[in-house]
Amino acid sequence: MSNVLFPRKTTAIATLLCASAVMLPSVAAAQDNDTINIGLNVSWPGFSFLEVARQKDLADDYDLNLTIFEDPLGGHAALAVGQIDVYLSTAEYTPFAIERGIDTVLVSHLNISYGVDKVLIADDMSAEELQGKKVGAPQAYIGEILMGMWLDREGLSPNDVEWVNLNADEAVGPVMSGDLAAAYMYEPWVTRVLENLDTAEIAANTAEPYYLDTGIFMDAMYMNKTFISEQRQAAMDMIRARFDALQYWHDNTEEVNQLFSDYLQWPVADIESVVGTNGKYLDDGLYMLDFDETARICGVLDGEPPHGIENGSMVQSVERTNEWWVTLGLMDEVHDAAKGVDCSLTADLVESGYRQSMSAR
Repeated sequence: MSNVLFPRKTTAIATLLCASAVMLPSVAAAQDNDTINIGLNVSWPGFSFLEVARQKDLADDYDLNLTIFEDPLGGHAALAVGQIDVYLSTAEYTPFAIERGIDTVLVSHLNISYGVDKVLIADDMSAEELQGKKVGAPQAYIGEILMGMWLDREGLSPNDVEWVNLNADEAVGPVMSGDLAAAYMYEPWVTRVLENLDTAEIAANTAEPYYLDTGIFMDAMYMNKTFISEQRQAAMDMIRARFDALQYWHDNTEEVNQLFSDYLQWPVADIESVVGTNGKYLDDGLYMLDFDETARICGVLDGEPPHGIENGSMVQSVERTNEWWVTLGLMDEVHDAAKGVDCSLTADLVESGYRQSMSAR
């Protein structure tokens, strides 16, 4: 991502999708039906459980080929044209996929941002003082929504500030230097700033009910629709493998946190600052949804999901996301949210008898 102002128009995203829709050199073409190409939008423990499945042989006889994009929109473009079959990302992209009618669909939520995503301000200031200043957030990504919701809560509109297209790691330097008044960040970058900038404060985090109760701030699994139609059993098996890997992490948390550290080249302490050590959740980190909780959010299993999220509310959360994209000026209208969601794979797993329920150790 470049450190430039981003236009508040959908054409910017459409242009990026077109530019990215070419064979990416880091993505190997599938050699046969047993090879599943998987994308991770950035280096992130919450997206890395299929690497656990690969290393621990939890995906039957499939050959899992994982690629870390470090480019959320580029990964979505690769998924849309079938360069990858499965994409681990955040859930806020779904309305864009619906609007463009592309060949991708949201199939499962994976975890809840339980405070790990934050808005950091370089210095305590009023809404009036913030007007006209630069704020950092990645375009068309979860950070832009969180920043937009915080600004709205402060009584500011998107046009009251100067937006800069930066991911969390890219925003550290500009915040420290005073070039940004506020920025979207997640761990371990939040701690980096707080330890080195005495005036920095956390202005918003996704554990607050105002953000948490929306159901928007989730990690999710997307799939290519053609992959689902032509290899439906493999698609189901990828969901199962991901949750089997989650179970392995729950039972062997220290071992898997080290695996994540080796795979992502993060210190173990940074891994623990995101996923914790109890095999379920971390305050100010992630809350890992087990399969039963995910199935309830899909509405294909009886019972209440956690944290006030309603049974069957996945479609509603996509609609809420779409409404925020309209508010932020990246979309013009709210579309039929159900067109971007496919819970049938999860429903089939439930029908087959697959269950998983876990709590903190």
